Amino acid sequence: MYNNKIYSADYSSETSSYNSDNIYNNDWTYPSFNFRYVPCSTLFDEIENDSRADYSTSEMATNQIKLQDYGPQPVVVNIDKVTKQNNNFRIALWTGEHYQVTLMSINVGDDIGLEIHPDTDQFIRIEEGQAVVKMGNSKDNLEFQANARDDFAIMIPAGTWHNIINTGNKPLKVYSIYAPPHHPHGVVQETKPTE
Repeated sequence: MYNNKIYSADYSSETSSYNSDNIYNNDWTYPSFNFRYVPCSTLFDEIENDSRADYSTSEMATNQIKLQDYGPQPVVVNIDKVTKQNNNFRIALWTGEHYQVTLMSINVGDDIGLEIHPDTDQFIRIEEGQAVVKMGNSKDNLEFQANARDDFAIMIPAGTWHNIINTGNKPLKVYSIYAPPHHPHGVVQETKPTE
């Protein structure tokens, strides 16, 4: 069913699409048995094949991925779809040695909660919804404030107090990258933890 070749997309400055006829690295093998060898169109074509390379048939039929921590194994996902699929307050999608990806769903009128990560830089991207972002060097003085919505990215330096408040009329769907990892591998928080 699968061949033993890796196919790569040819992106050029003259075109916005890839050339699936251009094949290279044919003798290179991926170092994980969990990765299926698939044509580049299966990995990169978001319209027809935007699912993880080794989904089961039933997962592909429902267009859902099992939300769990896949790290530190290689994984390919449509981050927009899995972020919107998530209904947990927080769930780890991938935890490695140097960084971690979590998905979050913040209820209408709720927030992530005022917090600080002394040794962890954080990247948050909003896939759906709108929010107010507040940051500062002191929890009593969040002098930085900005509005954000779909497709906005938020960079939070280590040691910065921050909070993100859902100001929309639907759950705020975000994914977050922590470097280094901040939460335990496999963390699942169905609801916001009580203080």
